[in-house]
Amino acid sequence: MEQRRQKLTLHASLQPKTKMSKTSIFMKDVVRDKYLYLLLLPGLLYLLVFKYLPMYGVVIAFKDYNILMGVMESPWVGFEQFQRLFRTPDFMQIFMNTFIISFLKLLFGFPAPIIIALLLNELRNMAFKRFTQSVLYLPHFLSWVVFAGIITAFLNPVDGVVNFIIKAFDGTPIDFLTSKEYFRSILVSTEVYKEMGWGTIIYLAAMTGVNPDMYEAARIDGANKLQQMWHITLPAIRPVILIMLILSLGNILEAGFLQVYLLYNPLVYDVADIIDTYVYRRGIQEANYSLATAAGVFKSVIALVLIYTANKIVKKSGNEGLW
Repeated sequence: MEQRRQKLTLHASLQPKTKMSKTSIFMKDVVRDKYLYLLLLPGLLYLLVFKYLPMYGVVIAFKDYNILMGVMESPWVGFEQFQRLFRTPDFMQIFMNTFIISFLKLLFGFPAPIIIALLLNELRNMAFKRFTQSVLYLPHFLSWVVFAGIITAFLNPVDGVVNFIIKAFDGTPIDFLTSKEYFRSILVSTEVYKEMGWGTIIYLAAMTGVNPDMYEAARIDGANKLQQMWHITLPAIRPVILIMLILSLGNILEAGFLQVYLLYNPLVYDVADIIDTYVYRRGIQEANYSLATAAGVFKSVIALVLIYTANKIVKKSGNEGLW
């Protein structure tokens, strides 16, 4: 009897185990890590309430929305709002302004944190390194309202620091914020300065995963610091760089509403008016909600196409994408 029981036990152990369903595995994980999921809950609720539920308002772009009639009762007009948008005389100029400003911010702003992270990674004086990092991170934590006030004070044509230096060298004061020639440069340079310190955190974190033995081997082979950066550090953090590039391309039409709105004026509309400020004027100030929503939907569709295309290209090249 005992021998038979042992045989049955051995036979059962040799049988292939039935696979658990994905739902069962997920529920098991939830029970095991219930406190971690509770910590995740507020973030999920925030996304649901403030990001996903408002998507219902997109239907306004396909209606002749009347605030008194409400979303459901307002008449459908199909793509009429989009046709009106594209027929607007200034829309093409607004679209080009948005694209140019965003492209310049990407061109100069994307490599800036990578370069700074590479330089900070080579510092061996930890006290100076931490101080430098703190100074670089600080502008990120200032709101654009405060930062725009600082920029305006520095560029004031009467008593601003910049014009004080220009006058000290017998130059003529320049009203930078009303000059079409300088305004885009101001937008790009201030955006890069404000955000480059924060971007270095991601790349410095990625660099901590690089094997130190690789640097030692490179030094033995006679590689200098620049060669080590180029052949070891950059290839090691390439997946992170590509993911950040995909996300940046998805925001190519996000030219920075607050920054532009707080700094621009009618004298520079020709070079500074972007889709977001146009949406604000038409949607909020003129109460043309349907047309403003159509402009926002148009921008979102362009962003979706760009991020999908960039992700496909990255995956085709043999690297990991976002999905």
